[in-house]
Amino acid sequence: MASVESAERVTRYPDLVRPNEFTQAELGWVPWLEPKAVEDLTDEDYAGLVERARAGSPYFRLLVRDPVVLGARTRADNDIFYNTDAGLGRAERELSAAATSRTNGCLFCASVHSRFASLQAPSRRDDVQRLLDEGIDGDQDERWTAVIEAAAALTATPSHFGPAHVAALRNAGLDDQAIVDVVQSAAFFNWANRLMLSLGEATPPAA
Repeated sequence: MASVESAERVTRYPDLVRPNEFTQAELGWVPWLEPKAVEDLTDEDYAGLVERARAGSPYFRLLVRDPVVLGARTRADNDIFYNTDAGLGRAERELSAAATSRTNGCLFCASVHSRFASLQAPSRRDDVQRLLDEGIDGDQDERWTAVIEAAAALTATPSHFGPAHVAALRNAGLDDQAIVDVVQSAAFFNWANRLMLSLGEATPPAA
């Protein structure tokens, strides 16, 4: 009986035309489980969301069912990507996350982080698109190759990342803090992508 009841709680989208390629366009996302309704959000929920605008996202309204964990998750996310006083620049943090999403197949997050990487480094939009089109083996310069390969290794399994990747990052000009930023960007979205992939699916760009 419990399994039947659980199955009935899953939302299906029989008419959804699912995207089937990586893109920098802005994709949508729909949950397989019911997110919390906006009108039911409490002060504790808004504290967990950190930014009130996140209440418009069904993904965050689903995660806000545990507001304490969501708050910790969001603050970690913000610090990894927006605290750029030292270490890696924002574009390459987004590149690391995009390479992670490209490797583990999260179309939605790949679209987000590739788009942000292009916004931060507009002259390299074609390089970002090549990552999406050709994957981690696409031709890039030494620095971006080192970042992409390190992120992909961490995504496959942490044990695939090792001294050779650190050496390549150092040879490309990254200092200790920048290397930590590559690792954090990849590690965080390696976890976040798998969570998102297990809770719903991407939808096509808005017309």
